[in-house]
Amino acid sequence: MTLDKNWFSEEQAGMGSAFSLKITAKLDEVQTPFQHIEIYDTETYGKLMIIDGCYMVTSRDNFLYHEMMTHPSLFTHANPKRVLIIGGGDCGTLKEVLKHDSIERAWQVDIDEQVTRMAEKYFPELCESNDDPRAELLFEDGVKWIQDAEAGSLDLIIVDSTDPVGPAEGLFTEAFYRDCHRALGANGMLVQQSESPLYHLQLLKDMHQAMRNAGFADSKTLHYPQPSYPSGWWSAIMAAKQSLPAFREDDARNKSFKTRYYNADIHKAALTQPEFCREAGL
Repeated sequence: MTLDKNWFSEEQAGMGSAFSLKITAKLDEVQTPFQHIEIYDTETYGKLMIIDGCYMVTSRDNFLYHEMMTHPSLFTHANPKRVLIIGGGDCGTLKEVLKHDSIERAWQVDIDEQVTRMAEKYFPELCESNDDPRAELLFEDGVKWIQDAEAGSLDLIIVDSTDPVGPAEGLFTEAFYRDCHRALGANGMLVQQSESPLYHLQLLKDMHQAMRNAGFADSKTLHYPQPSYPSGWWSAIMAAKQSLPAFREDDARNKSFKTRYYNADIHKAALTQPEFCREAGL
């Protein structure tokens, strides 16, 4: 990353590209035991959170990621009640999960409490559901938490992690997926952010294979735009212990809450695979 003449740029090593935002002020900075967090104000994207030099959240476009990390899987599982979020310290994913009336318990397990404290201060709109009685915020190692989870105790696991380096590296392994598989009920599902298909195709292939090796019977890739992430094109993988259930389209069309990006048509379109992804087996 570079900060030059009031422009913050995240450069993609080996890809010959970068994404830049014009900065108007630096608001905060902290080095935690796990990572380096910075908060900026930008000219057109609102607040910006940077972790270890990489874009994490902006006020302007975070809804794309948070809605697509949650609603497709929640409208695919037949009756999601108990949801675990691993990572997600900015609390935007938790907020979207708790829009669903079926949810009885939602745990958010992020190793770095400071991410949440920064979000509460600079992205309060993402933290509106933190006091929901169904929610429990835990600041622990998500890998260890899932290892200790009761077998069959969860309906959906959402892995809302940073890139597969540093604290998040253990969240992209077959061993981790085996622990998730054990903790999920018979109809359980897993969804995990899976980077850019354009830049990280091999990672997506490896994740699908690791999930299948861990016992998941079915997996599909969701595609959606995310301007502030590498290439502007992002993805998530949905996996199920059995075949992925049929999309509850009527429920999505008649949802009781508002979204800014997600709807039933977007849901179906997001599961359509470009030719190069089909050729890669996604």
